[in-house]
Amino acid sequence: MLMRTDPFREMDRIIQQLSGASGTWSKPSVMPMDAYRDGDVYVIAFDLPGVSTEAIDIDVERNMLTVKAERRPTGKSDGVQMELSERPLGVFSRQVMLADTLDTEHIEAEYDAGVLTVRIPIAERAKPRKIAVGSGSGRKQISG
Repeated sequence: MLMRTDPFREMDRIIQQLSGASGTWSKPSVMPMDAYRDGDVYVIAFDLPGVSTEAIDIDVERNMLTVKAERRPTGKSDGVQMELSERPLGVFSRQVMLADTLDTEHIEAEYDAGVLTVRIPIAERAKPRKIAVGSGSGRKQISG
């Protein structure tokens, strides 16, 4: 159901992690994700810890799902001196090419405990259906 579009994207993500670079609007960091089918629904889960729901943007154009989010530094008072900063900040983005067998008109998304879960139903035309076989005339009917 999912089609990979850029084989070098994972390499970019690893390089960004090793270099400590944070994402910008012109070159966002990649967010990790899992994708699986659960019955008649395709589920994609994106890791976005520390991101507010207002900072998450989800778009679908044709069969391209785009998720963008921004994690900003937490507000600190003037007297705070940072000792260690390992949590990535900046802009995160991921594009996923969806198969034609998914119903992009009925996508649902929820955000809980730092995980954005996008649920996309399998289109009715892609579900298996029984074909009745008639006798005598040789005609077959599709029931669905």
